[in-house]
Amino acid sequence: MSDALTLPAETRERAGKGASRALRREGRVPAVIYGGKEEPTMIHVELKELLKQLDTGHFMNSIVEIELNGKKVKTIPKDVSLHPVKDRPEHVDFFRLAKGGKIEVQVPVVFTNEEASPGLKKGGVLNVVRHELELVCDNDKIPGEIEIDVTGKEVGDSIHISEVTLPAGAESAITDRDFTIATLVAPSALKKSEDEQTGADMEPGETAATEQGPDDDAAEEQEEKSE
Repeated sequence: MSDALTLPAETRERAGKGASRALRREGRVPAVIYGGKEEPTMIHVELKELLKQLDTGHFMNSIVEIELNGKKVKTIPKDVSLHPVKDRPEHVDFFRLAKGGKIEVQVPVVFTNEEASPGLKKGGVLNVVRHELELVCDNDKIPGEIEIDVTGKEVGDSIHISEVTLPAGAESAITDRDFTIATLVAPSALKKSEDEQTGADMEPGETAATEQGPDDDAAEEQEEKSE
């Protein structure tokens, strides 16, 4: 898990669109803390500080300690609503982390030892199907990333969730199938797949553009002379 972030906040007494718009005009963002078998707590945070933390790139995968009324509330962000035009945060949902509880999170995957993969050495391409894994973890043991070793992988091999050793206290949220995380494909197979997709996207009767040959040039020139 990424290092915990700290976000100062203040409680808000009024809910509703009017109150929220007033907060946004003051450079604040309405938010709520829920979960942990406690009543939801309505808060607001400073827009500039929130943007700074969003820019870290790992805000949604970090524990955020919210400083509220002299206390720290340990949370994890669950949703950030953005303005449809300005792309500015309009509201944030924080999930309160109860001691000893579990939470479902999405954790990015990182592939290691690529130099030890014979398939990659031969020019194969790692086709990543899932860049993140949905995991159920202990509140205090949320991993920052999951490393997947590709040592010995050949072209044609696939990596499934059953092959991945997850950290203690974590398990896959998807339990009904042994899903694929990545496959190792030959560059030609990848190109063929892209060409097939291009053909599938074409309208009926439409043909791919081809380069004009010398005979085509001559025919056009003769046609221009006869006009």
